[in-house]
Amino acid sequence: MEQVKVFLDESEIPRQWYNILADMPSPMSPPLHPGTGQPVGPDDLAPVFPMNLIEQEVSSERWIDIPEEVLEKYLLWRPTPLYRARNFEKLLDAPVQIYYKNEGVSPPGSHKPNTAVPQAYYNKAFGIERLSTETGAGQWGSALSMACQMFGLECRVFMVRVSYEQKPYRRLMMMTWGANCIPSPSNLTEAGRKILADDPDSPGSLGIAISEAIEDAVADEKARYSLGSVLNHVLLHQTIVGLEAQKQLEKIGVYPDVVLGCAGGGSNFGGICLPYVRDKVHGKDISIVAAEPTSCPTMTRGPFAYDFGDTARTTPLLPMHTLGHDFVPAPIHAGGLRYHGMAPIISHLVKEEIIEARAFDQMETFSAGIQWARTEGFISAPETNHAIAAVVQEAQRAKEEGKEKVILFNWSGHGLVDLAAYDAFMTEKLTHYELPEEEMKRALTCIEGLPCP
Repeated sequence: MEQVKVFLDESEIPRQWYNILADMPSPMSPPLHPGTGQPVGPDDLAPVFPMNLIEQEVSSERWIDIPEEVLEKYLLWRPTPLYRARNFEKLLDAPVQIYYKNEGVSPPGSHKPNTAVPQAYYNKAFGIERLSTETGAGQWGSALSMACQMFGLECRVFMVRVSYEQKPYRRLMMMTWGANCIPSPSNLTEAGRKILADDPDSPGSLGIAISEAIEDAVADEKARYSLGSVLNHVLLHQTIVGLEAQKQLEKIGVYPDVVLGCAGGGSNFGGICLPYVRDKVHGKDISIVAAEPTSCPTMTRGPFAYDFGDTARTTPLLPMHTLGHDFVPAPIHAGGLRYHGMAPIISHLVKEEIIEARAFDQMETFSAGIQWARTEGFISAPETNHAIAAVVQEAQRAKEEGKEKVILFNWSGHGLVDLAAYDAFMTEKLTHYELPEEEMKRALTCIEGLPCP
């Protein structure tokens, strides 16, 4: 029988995270304080994050040890299996080998616990009692809810209102793990009340939900804010995905020609790709591709600029690809990809042309996802379908070029609580959608006058 899965023993789990900042080919621009215009220091971040995570955020050490308490929790689902998509290969009929890291085996069904667990651990070790966060599709909110329960922390989640309504089972997962889930914008914060005063029917956005969560956290000295993507320490924690994949592929003597992942804020894409970025920086011939939605084309159409990470402008100015901090994206079903910005690390790598970004329409992503489900069996999260659409595109290119390719991608989460999105697609309620140019121009006016990286 042909091998389908590659496993690592629990003893082979990586015991350190990899920090790409040690190997960046060019220096990154620093986050800036919006008041002074100067680089942000650790003390500026202290009201929002615990100092042990701030130290990771600014660290340039190549390897950072994973605490034993975190490894103990990781072993509930890690190491995750690496699969070969042999049935999907047959369908595509292209000269490709397709491998995918199955991050859907975690308790919440996605890659998000890879950073939720260490963030809960470090906050608990610092003496914090409650975490406040936002969530789009609900994957991050459910992961942090579980992690807080593991370490005895309270958890409050501001969930983008359109996702709160579209994805009731994600909300119920959070409640099952003991979290308080609130539709955003809400009346609990000044930021939420301001949005509702202007637009009582606002569908919300990740930028708005971040503003609410930060405001909620800084008002309580025993609380801190927790973010599931974008920041350096989040991408650091996610590198366990790519590090495991490298070990697994080495076991079978394979090295990828292309590494793919969907990208909203950059965490799951960074997790699979950053160990391979290190290889590329040191001379490996490899393509690294991020797949984003045409409705929120942060990297493919947004400028690289300094911008706020949230709508209320409470965060530092981050050097990133952005659609503008007041951007409210269309209510596509891939809620985890509806963020106006992109992780500074990923943005920098796109700017330096080390990685490539491509945008996909939601119709082609669902079409690819259904093809996947009917061959590989697994029903993917709508976000993950963007990566599958990129795999299809890459396989077609290989066929046209007559080149054999090995493709690796991050199957970042299952869609078992996202079936309403599949229903909308199959009943023809979804349509093609590309962000109009006039909306692009309107969204970008909010960053005029901000400094350039």
